[in-house]
Amino acid sequence: MAEKATSEAPASGPEETASEPAKVLTAGPSGGVAVSESTGEEQAGEPQEPASQAPVPSAPAAPTTPTAPVATKPAPPSEDIPSSPLLLTIVDVSHNSVTVSWEPPEKLGRLGLQGYMLELCREGASEWVPVNPRPMMVTQQTVRNLVLGEKFFLRVAAVSSAGAGPPAVLDQPVHIQENIEPPKIRVPRHLRQTYIRLVGESINLQIPFQGKPKPQASWTHNGQALDSQRVSVRSGDLDSILFIRSAQRSDSGCYELTVQLEGLEAKATIDILVIEKPGPPKSIRILDVWGCNAALEWTPPQDTGNTELLGYTVQKADKKTGQWFTVLERYHPTTCTISDLIIGNSYSFRVFSENLCGLSDSAATTKELAHIQKADITAKPKGFVERDFSEAPSFTQPLADHTSTPGYSTQLFCSVRASPKPKIIWMKNNMDIKGDPKYRALSEQGVCTLEIRKPSPFDSGVYTCKAINVLGEASVDCRLDVKASATH
Repeated sequence: MAEKATSEAPASGPEETASEPAKVLTAGPSGGVAVSESTGEEQAGEPQEPASQAPVPSAPAAPTTPTAPVATKPAPPSEDIPSSPLLLTIVDVSHNSVTVSWEPPEKLGRLGLQGYMLELCREGASEWVPVNPRPMMVTQQTVRNLVLGEKFFLRVAAVSSAGAGPPAVLDQPVHIQENIEPPKIRVPRHLRQTYIRLVGESINLQIPFQGKPKPQASWTHNGQALDSQRVSVRSGDLDSILFIRSAQRSDSGCYELTVQLEGLEAKATIDILVIEKPGPPKSIRILDVWGCNAALEWTPPQDTGNTELLGYTVQKADKKTGQWFTVLERYHPTTCTISDLIIGNSYSFRVFSENLCGLSDSAATTKELAHIQKADITAKPKGFVERDFSEAPSFTQPLADHTSTPGYSTQLFCSVRASPKPKIIWMKNNMDIKGDPKYRALSEQGVCTLEIRKPSPFDSGVYTCKAINVLGEASVDCRLDVKASATH
């Protein structure tokens, strides 16, 4: 095995003398260093080492007085000294400890290996401090009770009875710092879908996050910095709160929270929609009056309240009473036929728009009245030829492409004209869906309706309405897309 390159500490103390006891420094329980004296003599009952053997390596001893004689020992033969340990590496670093490991040296020396001596030298110091008072026969060691923020070098030397070999030194200093916990954002369940608020209501988002040490949190609105005049943000150690006192429609959009820590980051997006009641339909007029029926038509509102319409509410009022009665609710088309009107009465009609906030504050009302005339009783002339009103099916109102949200029932509408009354067939992707409990088909006064109960993305596709009678057939189709709202 190739021997790992080693390097000494930046500076070392004075040379050790034989006449002075060596000071052995160990890491103390409070993160400091404990000092113990090692005289070179063994405790009572233990055999004394031969005088020719070198003492265990220790920290540099205190300098002797100028008058004291200095005794030196001859250097042991190189065959008796082990070589440098190999592959000194850091296994783990925590906020108060470090664990290092190494491999045995290639040469153990003729006298055998007594163990390893691990030493540390704090950054800026010149003294190497032993971690243990005596060599230990281990190849992995943990230094505990260290001080947060401390930096120091580590080295390890193999020791035989002849002395310590050259040490292996870590290339970089060890930095004791607080453990880093990567940032993580936990978005509450009710914020994982579009968060809907009414105009004037407050918005108060509290988003918990994790990270150690304290991460930095920041917000953006549609990729831009927040308007500090309208939005306030307060971030703590465990969460970030975004607050808007009175929401406006301009506050709608995508809000992104970014939590950063030591080059790591986590992001979460929250979609906010601020809505209000829609405006009324632009106009309404009576298309035709026949028998006990009246046909109406109106145009959609200019302002939908910043969200899609749920439909229209159609009401009628008899001129005699002036009381309004609801005829249709959440009706999607912009044309309808009101039936069962009383002969001899005159009627007004009005239409409200509706969204998640409710009905529009005002309605579009017809300017003229629909007069339901009494039928004149006349004798049928002899030889009267009855007119044939038969006609093949034709669609007066086609299907319109529609986008729906999963879990919310949706409806498809079209209008057909035919005589005799046609048979209505609904198909999805050219497959008849009759009998499927997920669908409910209705046909009234020529208006064909298909209700799709709680659709899922699987229900997307091309839907076809086909009308058939003895004179022919006609069909219209549209595309339905069931898409989930964009969330985090």
